[in-house]
Amino acid sequence: MGEQEVAERVRAELSDARFAHTEGVVAAATELASRFGASVQAARLAAWIHDIAREWPIERLLQAALRMDIPSGFALIPALLHGPIAAGLAGEWFGVSDAVADAIRYHTTGRVGMSVLEKVVCLADAIEQGRDYPGVNDIRTAAQSDLNLALAMSFDSTIHYLLLKREPIFPLTVMARNEFWELTREVRE
Repeated sequence: MGEQEVAERVRAELSDARFAHTEGVVAAATELASRFGASVQAARLAAWIHDIAREWPIERLLQAALRMDIPSGFALIPALLHGPIAAGLAGEWFGVSDAVADAIRYHTTGRVGMSVLEKVVCLADAIEQGRDYPGVNDIRTAAQSDLNLALAMSFDSTIHYLLLKREPIFPLTVMARNEFWELTREVRE
């Protein structure tokens, strides 16, 4: 299936606003993949699919989760289910590789040991041009030269937001955040 067919299938699942966000993620992922040496084709494919289940009702997400291999803990925070479900759909509907599926699966949470492709898609989702939140321009600036620093800053922003809202914080996100700050410390020393 070509990229245009993937985009059309994604469009059928999303509102106009969410599809515009997805287009922004595709553009950002293309730029980041080129800059940091990930496959542009894989980054674009993951970016198109990353939010395909984002607007599904919780009942549909839970039904899909029952038939898919969802990593431990995702079901405890329903807002995170769309990532692993989109990864499962990416395999079922589009036949994507495991590397692309992992980039989709962890685009909201991150994880320890992320591949460059995973980092690119995660960061693209956070900094696409439609995003407007405190600190996003600083993260975009960091993304010009240091993928790990930009991700460390992005995870800090996410965690800060969740703390202020008194929402649960996924342990993988905290672990990823800690790893990225450690990686940037090693570069600075």
